[in-house]
Amino acid sequence: KIDKELLGYVEDVMFNRRADATERMLDFAATLDPKSHPTQLKRKDGFGPAAPAFVATPKQNVSTVNKIAPKPASELPPVPKYAKWVDPVKPTAAFDVINKIMKERIMVIDGAMGTAVQKYKLSEDDFRGERYKNHTHDLKGNNDCLVITRPDVIEEIHNAYLAAGADIIETNTFNSTMISQADYELDKKEEVYLLNKTAAQLAKKCCVEFTKKNPAKPRFAAGAVGPTNKTLSVSPSVENPAFRGCTYDEIVEAYYEQVEALIDGGVDVLLVETIFDTLNAKAAMFAIDMFFEKWGQKIPVFVSGTIVDNSGRTLSGQTNEAFWNSMSHAKPIAIGLNCALGAKDMVPYIENLSRVADCWVFCYPNAGLPNAMGGYDQKGAEMAEDCRVFPDEGLINAIGGCCGTTDEHIKCLADMVATYKPREKHDVPDIMRLSGLEPFNYAPNEKDYRKTFINLGERCNVAGSTIFKKAIVDGNYEKALAIALKQVENGAHVIDVNMDDGLIDGESAMTRFVNLMVSEPDVS
Repeated sequence: KIDKELLGYVEDVMFNRRADATERMLDFAATLDPKSHPTQLKRKDGFGPAAPAFVATPKQNVSTVNKIAPKPASELPPVPKYAKWVDPVKPTAAFDVINKIMKERIMVIDGAMGTAVQKYKLSEDDFRGERYKNHTHDLKGNNDCLVITRPDVIEEIHNAYLAAGADIIETNTFNSTMISQADYELDKKEEVYLLNKTAAQLAKKCCVEFTKKNPAKPRFAAGAVGPTNKTLSVSPSVENPAFRGCTYDEIVEAYYEQVEALIDGGVDVLLVETIFDTLNAKAAMFAIDMFFEKWGQKIPVFVSGTIVDNSGRTLSGQTNEAFWNSMSHAKPIAIGLNCALGAKDMVPYIENLSRVADCWVFCYPNAGLPNAMGGYDQKGAEMAEDCRVFPDEGLINAIGGCCGTTDEHIKCLADMVATYKPREKHDVPDIMRLSGLEPFNYAPNEKDYRKTFINLGERCNVAGSTIFKKAIVDGNYEKALAIALKQVENGAHVIDVNMDDGLIDGESAMTRFVNLMVSEPDVS
């Protein structure tokens, strides 16, 4: 151990405990053998001239306070409080109406459009109609174009669901984006706009007619915004996990065009549905917010994710609480799950959403699980019984049906939930909520901040790590990813990434590296 006398002089200087601390330490040093070790001090033997005494102006900022010791909790500043978010965009009247209904009863959403269309056994000519009779690509299977070529079929399906008791019907626009319509060579702006606006006008017309018949039960047209056939979080190439089939900006543009047309067509709400990739949904919500800002008002937005199996995760790997954390900033009026699973398998995940979300919660499961041929055998009464657990446990504010459901299923669901009270909306603690594949909810311990310290990994920073920078400059992204993984293994909660350097194309390097991190489960 360091010599106690020497340690005393050193601490006097470090902690500024005396006005003459430096002078005293230098005077003491002059009496020591310069070759002696701090743990075994040796005095000079007395021969030779003595070292001159050090003379300096005494320090004026002398303090007896230990400035590096942590302050007691009582002297620390208060934890910052979160200010309640105030939406600068004016809401439409639909907000008040829907909020009032969801407080009073469980709303009913319609069932599957595809299942209903299949019953009509339509031909290629039905899908082509007059407008597309000379189109260069087969259109059979592109159900969205039926709003133009066979509007009578779509109107009949809408009316059947409304007659069965649906409060909300979805427009027939699940695939009506430029990206999805490229499969049928209908990826032209005027065609996509026409598909969405016509579908919205058709659904709104049906809702208006049924509302007139019974004003006490208003009906709502929901603009269906599907996930597209591209994914921003998963590479379509096994050989290149950093590759993506499209860019975030392309997805945003496609959604913006769809939302604009749906609202021009008169929809009351928007339903961003069947989300298997949260980044696609974030692009949709960003596009929606951009349009609302330009439009000067906003309509309610429902958001519905889909989980791919009993792991409870989306295709991109997120748990449903992490999914909620990723969506909550957009302030949807309701969050839910649809598709993928039957009602029984969906229960624990709706239960979790109901616990963590501070908005309304809904679900519209499939009619059980598919059979060997991909069809659905569960009838309406059976599905309604499977779904009874949702209102029994007070988990939902709205319910409907997805794959395999028909107007029969919706009628059974409507009859079943009619006697139940809806879930009560609740607040959640005002804390920071982040997410990768898992949620990260930060609740600071005001009595001991060190126990809730956030570890921020700074090694993926070209300005702070020469090893990381060299890996990026050399194009060695495998090594760069290993640096990120090592930080996570060492306890990092959040990773900071910086590519700002004159030798690096920052945008492309950032895109490639983040795509790789997202594709590596142990990092994301």
